[in-house]
Amino acid sequence: MSDTSELKPAPRPDDRESHGFFGQPRALANIFGVEMWERFSFYGMQGILLIYLYYSAEKGGLGVDQATAAGIVGAYGGAVYLSTILGAWLADRLFGSERVLFWSAVVIMAGHVALALLPGFAGVIVGLIFVAVGSGGLKANATRIVGTLYDEHDSRRDAGFSLFYLGINLGAFFGPLLTGLLQTTWGFHYGFGLAAVGMAIGLIQYSIGRKRLPAEAKQIPNPLPAKRYPLVIGIAVAGLVIVLALVLTGVITAQNLALVVIALTIAAAVAYFAVILSSRLVNGEERSRIVAFIPLFITNAAFWSLYQQQFTVLTIYSDERLDRNLFGWEFPVSWVQSINPVFIIILSGVFAAIWTKWGDKQPSTPLKFAAGTILMGLAFWLFLFWAGGGKNSTPLLAIVGILFAFTVAELLISPVGLSASTKLAPRAFQAQMVALYFLSVALGTAMAGQLAKLYAPATEGIYFGIIGGVAVAIGAVLALLSPWVLRMMRGVR
Repeated sequence: MSDTSELKPAPRPDDRESHGFFGQPRALANIFGVEMWERFSFYGMQGILLIYLYYSAEKGGLGVDQATAAGIVGAYGGAVYLSTILGAWLADRLFGSERVLFWSAVVIMAGHVALALLPGFAGVIVGLIFVAVGSGGLKANATRIVGTLYDEHDSRRDAGFSLFYLGINLGAFFGPLLTGLLQTTWGFHYGFGLAAVGMAIGLIQYSIGRKRLPAEAKQIPNPLPAKRYPLVIGIAVAGLVIVLALVLTGVITAQNLALVVIALTIAAAVAYFAVILSSRLVNGEERSRIVAFIPLFITNAAFWSLYQQQFTVLTIYSDERLDRNLFGWEFPVSWVQSINPVFIIILSGVFAAIWTKWGDKQPSTPLKFAAGTILMGLAFWLFLFWAGGGKNSTPLLAIVGILFAFTVAELLISPVGLSASTKLAPRAFQAQMVALYFLSVALGTAMAGQLAKLYAPATEGIYFGIIGGVAVAIGAVLALLSPWVLRMMRGVR
């Protein structure tokens, strides 16, 4: 294993001192842009993916049953975040974050092209694999590059991540609106094609500005020795052969795909924590911070298992239960996915201003996590007011109100979690620590797909009540543990 003790930090770029992008470093604008277009393509495609799977052939879909379709979407979403491991490892050991981000964007675009051009399940299989792998590489490294723009104790850091999150949600707002409109007028493959165009724009924009990024973004923190290349290649080939064999023998099926992703994610998370905690490249203070991250990891997974049901349960609910009549016109199902980003766009600046104004007096990271998870559970309880209704029985304003609660909960935990993963990261495992954060999102997303298989209108009161209650309980436990977690974070708030 290569010793990184001799690595010297890159000279501090002047851009870290700049305030040219809404009070943040100018280089943030480039990462803001590529993430915005990636999210445009990602959420645009995901906004129509579930209904593409379960709509009948007469409606342009593939005719998969709803429970299986929801499981596939959840598993795919989990695989996106699970693949951040690969993207982070490639950055930390072989290529550096900046180069991995660029090529990940190319892979994402290829995936959307496959969905647009290949018919039937061939397009779904090829497209989702490419998008999942590429998105994992881009997400882990975009977040890590944003972290390189700030010193550890720069008070603008959380505000910067909130602005970065604004870029994500600008893309998430426009994506479902436009792909949904194309899907309802011209067909699903035109919607998928628009997602490919969006990613192409993001790739071009990033290519133009990538040279202005800090040198630290291009560094390889823990280079892999050349003599270990054959071993790594052998493991990769063996892994692919095993997965292919499990699929061909029927061990992995569309019906159990979400459970498979859940199991893989748990195994990967346990292995990752063990590797990082036992590494000789991690000192005592860094090890304490990693231990503090464990309860945050568990809480974050619980939060996302509810939040990501926007793409499973809420999509089915919107298709069958929501009154989508808008001035005499029934708007596309995917448009519901754009409600949450509207609130994010409005409120992310408010939250950034609050955290900046409060400075060191703002609530600690574990308390923000606890509050966000409790509020997410309460948002699920809001569904109980309309439980048991029939077709078109839920007014649009009800879903708007529920998604407003989703948004406030998200802003308490998601940008804060991204920021915490960079602040708590050991120097030798910077991008891989961000991958650990996304592993918790992967676990929650796959769980959202598995939980969606339990949803049924006849028992939805029990469904929303129990799941919401579990989230409230988990958030309360973290709030009680927050003093200990804060001590273990060793000066990081």
